[in-house]
Amino acid sequence: MSGDRRSRWLVVGKRKAYPSDLTDEQWAVVGPFLAAWKAKHPSVSGHQGRYQLREIVNAIFYQNRTGCQWAYLPHDLPPKSATYYYFALWRDDGTDQTIHDLLRCQAREKAGRAEDPSAVVLDTQSVRAANHVPAATTGKDAAKKVPGRKRGLAVDTLGLIIAVVVMAASATDNQIGVALVDRVVEHTPTVTKAWVDAGFKDDVQIHGAVNGIDVEQVKRSDTKPGFIPVAKRWIVEQVHGTLMLHRRLVREYETRPASSESRTWWASTANLVRRLTGTTTPTWRQPLPHNG
Repeated sequence: MSGDRRSRWLVVGKRKAYPSDLTDEQWAVVGPFLAAWKAKHPSVSGHQGRYQLREIVNAIFYQNRTGCQWAYLPHDLPPKSATYYYFALWRDDGTDQTIHDLLRCQAREKAGRAEDPSAVVLDTQSVRAANHVPAATTGKDAAKKVPGRKRGLAVDTLGLIIAVVVMAASATDNQIGVALVDRVVEHTPTVTKAWVDAGFKDDVQIHGAVNGIDVEQVKRSDTKPGFIPVAKRWIVEQVHGTLMLHRRLVREYETRPASSESRTWWASTANLVRRLTGTTTPTWRQPLPHNG
């Protein structure tokens, strides 16, 4: 058994670790950012909290991976009251994206790239909504006939997420593309080039030009049958596929689109810590081992 797989079965505090738990090596990557956050947000009463932040992140990772409801979090993880408190707090103050972006810079440097990219690839994916998701924030994708929400991503050429936008599935790719450009400009002003598919029309190209980004359509050739990876575009499509390993993202369960965006940041953060530490997490698609 590899060291990574073996460490998954070590006891975390007083419990056995779940496959989605942060290993000590992974926590060494994430922990300092949350320790700095905690130092800037001391409790008025001086109380440090009942649950360690590492366990809060473990609970978020567990729910992202398994897709379980809040009430179904295992009893040996922090309960909904604590986990949701931090999830919502970090969503609203931008800590989820801040941690992700700092880790992304490290991953780019490790790959021999500059901290911030100069080019991105944009794409959207429609996701069916659960029946409790408010109708006011959902719609139907006219082209794909999917009722729910649409997730838009901007990723760099390494497949690392730069921006996330979640809207009703009835939103056009143009609407999401314009919003993605705005967020790219806000958080990563070094970007000067963006590749998109044919669904992104002139509005995105014009909006990009106004903001100093050259938006280029990369069209699929229909001369060959079957699946053909399209240059540049395959990168963001691969990221969409990777996100599907997190069951909480396979379907739209969140009441607020902002929570869906936060889920995406945390899923990508989990991928980044594995990339930075050279570790893996067993997927829910892997068969259980046979006892022999």
